[in-house]
Amino acid sequence: MKYCCFLFLAACVVSAAPSVTPAAEQRLRLFHTHTGERLDIVYRIGNTYIPEALDKLDHFLRDHRTGDVHRYDPRLFDLLSDLTKTVGRAGAEINVICGYRSPWSNQFLRDTTTGVAKNSLHMQAEAIDIRLPGTKTSVFRDAALALREGGVGYYPKSDFIHVDVGRIRRW
Repeated sequence: MKYCCFLFLAACVVSAAPSVTPAAEQRLRLFHTHTGERLDIVYRIGNTYIPEALDKLDHFLRDHRTGDVHRYDPRLFDLLSDLTKTVGRAGAEINVICGYRSPWSNQFLRDTTTGVAKNSLHMQAEAIDIRLPGTKTSVFRDAALALREGGVGYYPKSDFIHVDVGRIRRW
């Protein structure tokens, strides 16, 4: 085989080889306003969720009144990551107001406050109440609405939004 043909074939083989790109890490930085705890964690690499990280997130988002832990829908973590990216603050620390809520806590809140749903998605670990310091709550809400990944509640007087991975709706 002539040298020029060999070089041509070698170039074709190299260009046909798949490129190896490291899988993107998905990271969350969270501060829980009721427990004072912080968590900085990689929870997914590429399309693979990290079970140990999900366990830590579930514990972090436990019911702060009862200590009950529930398995979170990991789509919610993707939603949080997408939200920070959408507002141009990828990796920013999110303040958690309320994560998982046990049936007892949900009833307690229904009895003592207003606007708490009887069948809240907090009780299925599919919802979270959050704020992003340094970002107007209205801007954060608009970003959540634009993503169309679930329900979005806006609480301007309390300075937080509710996001969930249920059906798309707003209030």
